[in-house]
Amino acid sequence: MPIQSSGFNFGYLIFMLPGLLLSLWAQAKVKGAYSKWSQVQNSGSVTGVETAEHLKPRVGLQNVTVTRVQGQLTDHYDPRSDKLALSQGVADAPSVAAMAITAHELGHALQDKEGYGPMRLRQMIVPLVGLGSNIGLILIMIGLALQLTGLFTIGVILFASTTVFSLVTLPVEFNASKRAKAMLQDNGLVRSEEESKGVAQVLDAAAWTYVAGLITSLFQLFYYISMAGRASGRRR
Repeated sequence: MPIQSSGFNFGYLIFMLPGLLLSLWAQAKVKGAYSKWSQVQNSGSVTGVETAEHLKPRVGLQNVTVTRVQGQLTDHYDPRSDKLALSQGVADAPSVAAMAITAHELGHALQDKEGYGPMRLRQMIVPLVGLGSNIGLILIMIGLALQLTGLFTIGVILFASTTVFSLVTLPVEFNASKRAKAMLQDNGLVRSEEESKGVAQVLDAAAWTYVAGLITSLFQLFYYISMAGRASGRRR
């Protein structure tokens, strides 16, 4: 059954506007929190690397290797190699932001060590997400261009995996931040109300980017589903 493509771009932009605005707000919130707290030195004057080396033996992560990576806010933990990669502004900066971000990534390392369920699930669906975000969108576009409802629907189903990934990511990131706050507090790196506030602001701002990502993905998925529904209705 053919799918009408007229008005697609305009309708898509209108449908996605709330998600786009939320994403822009979340990114601004992250940049603002990072900019503010990267200028505030933590009371222990420990850099990101020093924070990691201080915490690793105390939380049982001696096997994690700390490395440096180019870019800003490119910090991440790689479970395949047990490597914690810290960006330039985090690795060598004795700031509250650097301390918070490092502890967050160590939170992921702890999740990996303990076999945290949502993290395992997220790792399992990564290959499917690759298909959904690439092949799924290709099938949607081809189905739209050739007016083939069946092909379009398969593309929508594959694309839905990206929404599932965004959904599973939320508990992974929230839990890593919760672990980070506890690690810093329990091991004496957060020593004042101001530092506790700064750590919370940096990590909470970052969490909003994942919320925005999920909402944006949901809006996109709902838009495609609505197109398939309209096509099915015309067929009936």
